[in-house]
Amino acid sequence: MFKFSRRDVLRATTAAASGVLLNAEKGITSNLAFQHRKPNVVFIVADDLGYADVGCYGSRENVTPHVDALASSGMRLTNGYANSCVCSATRIGLITGRYQDRFPAGLELPLGPPELGLPSGINTMPGVFRSLGYRTALVGKWHMGVDPGVRPRDHGYDRFFGIYGGATDYYRYAEMDETGRLMEDGIPLKEHRYLTDLFGEKAVDLIGGYAAEDQPFFLSFHFTTPHWPWQVPESPPSSSGPVDEEALMEFDGGNLETYSRMVENMDDNVGRIVGALEAHGLSDNTIVVFTSDNGGERFSDTWPLTGIKTELLEGGIRVPLIVKWPAEQPEARVSGQVMMSMDFMPTLLSAAGYPIVDRLNVDGQDLSEHLFASAPKTDRTVFWRYKARSQRAVRSGHWKYLAIDGEEYLFDLSYDQRERANLKDKDPARLDHLKGMYAQWESQMLPYPDDSYAHDLREKLADR
Repeated sequence: MFKFSRRDVLRATTAAASGVLLNAEKGITSNLAFQHRKPNVVFIVADDLGYADVGCYGSRENVTPHVDALASSGMRLTNGYANSCVCSATRIGLITGRYQDRFPAGLELPLGPPELGLPSGINTMPGVFRSLGYRTALVGKWHMGVDPGVRPRDHGYDRFFGIYGGATDYYRYAEMDETGRLMEDGIPLKEHRYLTDLFGEKAVDLIGGYAAEDQPFFLSFHFTTPHWPWQVPESPPSSSGPVDEEALMEFDGGNLETYSRMVENMDDNVGRIVGALEAHGLSDNTIVVFTSDNGGERFSDTWPLTGIKTELLEGGIRVPLIVKWPAEQPEARVSGQVMMSMDFMPTLLSAAGYPIVDRLNVDGQDLSEHLFASAPKTDRTVFWRYKARSQRAVRSGHWKYLAIDGEEYLFDLSYDQRERANLKDKDPARLDHLKGMYAQWESQMLPYPDDSYAHDLREKLADR
């Protein structure tokens, strides 16, 4: 548990009064001009949403006016990345601010064993916010452990309304086992309405309650949409009784029309949340983030990128990423800043006025001054790996090293986002440099157990 000493509080108070914090250990000076009051945070995560599945990122099928409105009044990042190409690994990176490869649960791709999850005693983003006096809640998908001790309320959330596992039936969640059953603070619910709408309704209720309390809040809204099963609003399945979990993956079902309806219903519920913030006068000082846990799956649009979920090609890891804070973003901007899921823990805590987060053991970078002030974007070096197909990747500046299926590639993403021109023979020195950086990084991560699982869509999709 993260705790503040009296000295910490005195240092933070003094820094806030002067508008500048000097971190002597790291030699970093942070401008705290925007840290005059605690902002609320609403963190929205879509599930398996492709890079071009919403209008503001070029969707050719889906109409998403509410997500687009966030971009038109906030910052839209064109180099936003998930920590992994599958969901639970990214969620671990997001909640801890660290590479998921540092934790045993992050080596299951995705997480399956119900007893495996985040270890106790580690700092998490909701846990630190709660230590700072915030109300905290998760609505939607957890997927970081099922058994007692590894659930949302064990890791910083006051309230939980959602599912512990990775997927569920959108109507028959009451008939699922504990992994997919709808729960509220540990109690199973017997609702049968369309799940995405139920999540939206609960989020709106929570926002109303927080507004009445006049307390800052951190609300995670983690959709299960547009993840399979392919079910749309107002069309419940005709069958009843226990649900076959294997059948949920529906490799013989779904189509573009169904997928589009699911995405558009998701967008409607984004609109409900934004509307609730506006109705309660909270919009101006609430940071709203919208992103996805990994790249798109079989019906997604990732144009102009290649690759899908379970691949470290850009389409498997680059995702929509929008950040809006009206109080500190006077105009809409588009940024090419590289930002990953794990960056949000240091970034949002810094924006909340607590730059002593630099003392936490995180891998993510504080990008608050770029998102909410005028600081220029900075070059990053970030890493990924994925057990299936022996995948490895590094992005350093605009250069990317990729290894997949025993082949190696060097791409210049500044002009080749589709990863078509392999430059490894033209620039072998750069290739070797990036490979060396990757080897050094991987030496600090946990090794994959021989029996750990990694999902591979090549087994099911004809075009892989």
